[in-house]
Amino acid sequence: MANVRDLKKDINYVLGDIIEAVYIWELTNADKDNKKAEGIIDEAIVTFDDLIVRVNQKNVENKKKHFNTVKADLEDNGRKLIDKINAL
Repeated sequence: MANVRDLKKDINYVLGDIIEAVYIWELTNADKDNKKAEGIIDEAIVTFDDLIVRVNQKNVENKKKHFNTVKADLEDNGRKLIDKINAL
């Protein structure tokens, strides 16, 4: 694991790119209903907040295991959100 700063950047970049992809979908599909797309954005924001809170936890026994779990959750949640975008 590199460091906490890099993990925070990864969280920001991954979820920011997902939100940007939703905005692009909304612009290219202006005639479709955007309720599902807005739900994906909301879910990405909630995921971001949750992961950042977990990264900033101070009372963790095994930091390496904790950060690896956070990173795995980022990958898992990112894939789920991308699948939802693809299903729009």
